[in-house]
Amino acid sequence: MRIAVVGAGGVGGGFGVALAKAGADVTFIARGAHLAAMKSQGLKVQGGRGESHLVPTQATDNPAEIGKVDFVLFCVKLWDVESAGAHIKPLIGPNTAVIPLQNGVDAAERLIPILGDNAVMGGVAQISASIIGPGLINQVGTFMRMIFGELDGRRSQRGEDLLTLCLKAGFDATLSDQILTDLWMKFILLASNASIMALARQPIGKVRDDPEMRPIFTAAYQETFDVGRARGVALPANAVESILDNTYRFPPDMKPSMALDLDRGNRLELPWLGGKVVELGKKVGVPTPTHSLMYAMLKPYAMGKPG
Repeated sequence: MRIAVVGAGGVGGGFGVALAKAGADVTFIARGAHLAAMKSQGLKVQGGRGESHLVPTQATDNPAEIGKVDFVLFCVKLWDVESAGAHIKPLIGPNTAVIPLQNGVDAAERLIPILGDNAVMGGVAQISASIIGPGLINQVGTFMRMIFGELDGRRSQRGEDLLTLCLKAGFDATLSDQILTDLWMKFILLASNASIMALARQPIGKVRDDPEMRPIFTAAYQETFDVGRARGVALPANAVESILDNTYRFPPDMKPSMALDLDRGNRLELPWLGGKVVELGKKVGVPTPTHSLMYAMLKPYAMGKPG
């Protein structure tokens, strides 16, 4: 199976290395020092699941060098969706599946006009990992799961093939017939936690263990749930309670990628996370006071550390 990984950060690198170790023909599309390190030293993933070093690592900055593939794991930052989508057209054959493994809920609908209906599936990545140096990825905790499925809910052969490979690679995987629901379940959690942890400047353990924070988590989750329901997403009635329970199961030193980006003075995915909750809430007439406050407070940092 030929796989291209676009964006070899914590998500793309973590899953890509595991799939390559399981026998897939994986090529990473990256740039700069990270690309140079992968070419010269390979790509190493360390952390809660142990150490895995992929040597040699197939990596390039030019998708045309790769040719057509079976799957594209699309893992770029949300502001790069359109430009990266146009960049990977040489990878797309008649049955290629592009699986966005990003934060947010709109990557698939943004890619379809560029790559076509058939090329785009839906995907959810559940992993806490980030680049800590060129060619080096650190994973926090042991949980690692990929959920993917056709956007229309059908169970396809390409989905079955990827499921088999993922399970062989040793991480949790689900071929979903309700990927939009899965996307929103992650979005409820992440859009809220990204803003809360970014504002607190603390990992999740320090924040969730404060009893005064529970109502804030609850309010943020509820607002996002209400927006999703108003948009017609099939969300379970107990979604907020279930997500609250999950909040207390994460490794205490975990931080969402947006909170890490804030720590590093980098650009934030805020407009597509908390900002998207606010935007969609206005469109469907659902008040989002908690998210509106957090969004307003984080906006000065959206393009990186203020000068």
